[in-house]
Amino acid sequence: MRKPIISSGVVILLAAIASFAAEGARMKITSSAFQEGGNIPSKFRCDGSDTSPPLQITGVPSEAKSLVLIADDPDAPGGLFTHWLIWNIPPQTNSISEGSAPKGVHGTNDFGKPDYKGPCPPPGTHRYSFKIYALDRELDLRGGAKRSELDGAMKGHIVAQGVLVGRYARKK
Repeated sequence: MRKPIISSGVVILLAAIASFAAEGARMKITSSAFQEGGNIPSKFRCDGSDTSPPLQITGVPSEAKSLVLIADDPDAPGGLFTHWLIWNIPPQTNSISEGSAPKGVHGTNDFGKPDYKGPCPPPGTHRYSFKIYALDRELDLRGGAKRSELDGAMKGHIVAQGVLVGRYARKK
């Protein structure tokens, strides 16, 4: 009776390790404008100049064929709200200048726009995630696609990822 239980446990453990190895590699995304968990300065928000923040990317694995950048707010009243999405970014991209976008294909954010749109929440504190993904291929996805289409196209192709979280507490 013990052998089947132990064998099942080993299979589950090996599956978990394989899953982690496939999508658990870590990249790093940082910004010189704010620290991890810190407040996002006003110039990068809707009540400022609504400029995209400078971003630095490190740890891209050599097998990466493209990168994906997504900025979103998981604390939005209606659920996850996407502020920026770009895919097929060249994997050698290691920085994105303030107020610019990397080369790649732009999707449609939840404001209905193809560009960065900064934090603009109702009152309360919100977290904003700037996520970077390394993929094992370029995506065959038309420009203007929405987040759900991008998420579906990325599934099974992520080889590494990183996230930078900033905060904004709107008082109005």
